[in-house]
Amino acid sequence: MFKLSTLCYIEKDGKYLMLHRTVKENDVNKDKWIGVGGHFEAQESPEECLVREVQEETGYTLTSYCYRGIVTFVYGEDVVEYMSLYTADGFKGDAIPCDEGELEWVDKEKVYELNIWEGDKIFFRLLEERRDFFSLKLVYDREATLLYAALDGKPMDSYSVNGAKVKE
Repeated sequence: MFKLSTLCYIEKDGKYLMLHRTVKENDVNKDKWIGVGGHFEAQESPEECLVREVQEETGYTLTSYCYRGIVTFVYGEDVVEYMSLYTADGFKGDAIPCDEGELEWVDKEKVYELNIWEGDKIFFRLLEERRDFFSLKLVYDREATLLYAALDGKPMDSYSVNGAKVKE
């Protein structure tokens, strides 16, 4: 089974808006901190999905965003998700409660201290270091252990980015 989704990290004053996923029981992201976004609806473009999902989860209407990369997320034997990764630095509107968890502005440097996916550490570093578009493949087992990472089609070694560990 494969899925299409968007993931956005909204930036303001040196912070990212993070979502602590605490609500859904059968959620691959349960208790993790992630950006906002979600799955495509029929006939949506990545940008349409992005704008809709951000509005639904935060109350914000994006006014400035950038498509940063595509993340191929493989989880176990049967889940493959292609995530269009965005950052945004402009929005308007008032925050609303999120029905998927708690939203919190977190200092960019402190994001690494949260309960995030090991592979997220890789793309956070890429967001910090690179302005160009990238393709990142992350393969996890069912225990959420990162088994393999490839950047732009080339395998990454286990110490490539900010301490993210890839099982060798």
